[in-house]
Amino acid sequence: MTLADILMLISVICIWSLLLVNVVLIIAGYLYYMELEDKPVPELKGEAPFVSIMVPAHNEGKVIVKTVESLLNLDYPHDRYEIIVINDNSSDNSRELLGELQAMHPGRNLNIINTDAVTGGKGKSNALNIGFAQSKGELIAIYDADNTPERKALLYLVSEIMNDKTLGAVIGKFRTRNRNASLLTRFINVETLSFQWMAQAGRWKLFKLCTIPGTNFIMRREIIERIGGWDVKAIAEDTEISFRIYMMGYRIKFQPKSVTWEQEPQTVKVWFKQRTRWAKGNIYVIIKNIPLLFDKSARNIHFDILYFLSIYFLLLTSLIMSDTLLILHALGYVTTTIASFSSFLWLLAIILFIIGTFITLVTEKGEMRLSNVWIIMLMYISYCQMWMVVAAYGLYQYIKDLIFKREAKWYKTERF
Repeated sequence: MTLADILMLISVICIWSLLLVNVVLIIAGYLYYMELEDKPVPELKGEAPFVSIMVPAHNEGKVIVKTVESLLNLDYPHDRYEIIVINDNSSDNSRELLGELQAMHPGRNLNIINTDAVTGGKGKSNALNIGFAQSKGELIAIYDADNTPERKALLYLVSEIMNDKTLGAVIGKFRTRNRNASLLTRFINVETLSFQWMAQAGRWKLFKLCTIPGTNFIMRREIIERIGGWDVKAIAEDTEISFRIYMMGYRIKFQPKSVTWEQEPQTVKVWFKQRTRWAKGNIYVIIKNIPLLFDKSARNIHFDILYFLSIYFLLLTSLIMSDTLLILHALGYVTTTIASFSSFLWLLAIILFIIGTFITLVTEKGEMRLSNVWIIMLMYISYCQMWMVVAAYGLYQYIKDLIFKREAKWYKTERF
C-alpha cells in the first residue's frame, strides 16, 4: 500500500465517521421534533419573573426599529420585562431612531445605552457586559439587532426554564427571514434548519446538550454574575458561555417552538466575513477548552469539544486531503489503488447528504418542496465547498491574531 493509499484511507475513514455521527444526530433530532409536535410547552405558573432583554447593536439603523417594535409586542406581561438596547458606538442614525422609539413608548421599560469609542466599539461581549450592568431581571434574554421574534417566543423560553431548576439556559431557534432574497439565502435557510437546528435537537435528545446560538435564548442572572460576565476575547461568545454553563452543572435545553426571524447575508462577500468570524471565534473557544478533555468533572461537555474539534480540524483536513489526492491521481501525479473505491464512497456520501438534509426540512412548515432537492444538490457542490474555504481562512486568521497578539474585533454583519 502506497503513502497515497494510506492518506486516502485515513481521510475516507474520518469523513465517513463524521458523516455517520451526523446521520445519528439527524435521526435523534427528527424523533425529538416528532415528540414535541403535539406536546404543549410547560405552563408558566404564578407571577411571571422579571426578564431583561438585551440587544447589542452597532450601526443597525436599517433593522433596529423593526426589532424593538417586535420586542415591545411580545406576548408577555409588559410590566414584567425590560428592553435594553446597547447602541454600541454607532456612526449611523441608530441613536436618533432609538430616541424616537423611546419617545413613542414613554410608559414602557425601554432603556437605550449609547456608548462611544472609549466605552464601546469593542465587540458583542463587551456590549453585553455594559447592558448587564444596568439590567434588573432575574432572567436575561438576548436578541440580535436584526431579529423579529414571534409573539410567544419569550414566553416559551421563560416557561421552560422556570419549570426545571436544572436548566441554566433555554434556547429557541432562528429562521431565515429573507430566505427567498437570493440563492445564497436559500442555501443559508437549508443550512440553518439542517445543520444547526436538527443537530441541536439531536444532541439534546441523545446527550441533553445544546450550544447557545447567540440570539433568542434566556439564562439565569446568577450564571452571568458567577462567571463574571462575557469573555471579551471571545467573538463566538455563544459557544464560550455554553461551555461555562455546563461546567457549573446546569443544562441547556432546546425549545424549537420559540422562534425568531432574522436577516441573513444576501451577498457572498458579507456571508464570507460573517462566517469567518464565526469560524475564528469557535476555534478560539475550542483551543481554550481543550484541557477540559482531560478533566473528569467536565465529561458532560467532552462530546461537544470533540464534535467541534472534528468539524473544524479533522473534517476540514480530511476533505482537503482526499480532494487533493483524487485530483492529483486524475492528473497522473500520484497513484492510488483505492481511488475508484474512494470515488464510490464519495458518491454515496453525496446521496446520503441529499437524503438526510431533505428529511430535516420536512419538520418545518412550508419547506416540504421537491424543489429543495435541487437546492440541496447545488448546495453540496457550491456552498459546502465554500465552507471549507471559510473554515481554513478562519483558522489562518486565528493563528495570525495569536502571533501578532491582536484583539478580537466585532465584524458587524452588513444589513439590507
